Amino acid sequence: MRQRNNVFQEMRYKVAQEALAGIKVGVLARKYEVSPRTIRNWVKEYQATFGEDAVPTIDERIDDAKRLAELEEKYNRALKALGEKELENEVLRELVKKLNPALMTDSTSLRRSSSRDMRQPPC
Repeated sequence: MRQRNNVFQEMRYKVAQEALAGIKVGVLARKYEVSPRTIRNWVKEYQATFGEDAVPTIDERIDDAKRLAELEEKYNRALKALGEKELENEVLRELVKKLNPALMTDSTSLRRSSSRDMRQPPC
């Protein structure tokens, strides 16, 4: 029973955070199927519990969005570099496969023919 209450409390805090972030109460009420008045009460309870500073300011959200965009750009560049390296490795592997079997085939055929020559008695 206690775990159910904790989950419900977390959901209430999430809805309150969304309302404080700027999503309209009516939209949240339809989304979560509760009355707008209930959401307003949850927001008041959230503010009483965590205070006014619990919700990030617009400047903090903008900074976070910029940082996120920067990280996504770095991530995309790293993925591109990784893909290029994997392609390079694949090309090198194919080249090694093409070069080595030819050398092995030539050298083994030479060895076989020379050993055959030695085994056959002279006529």
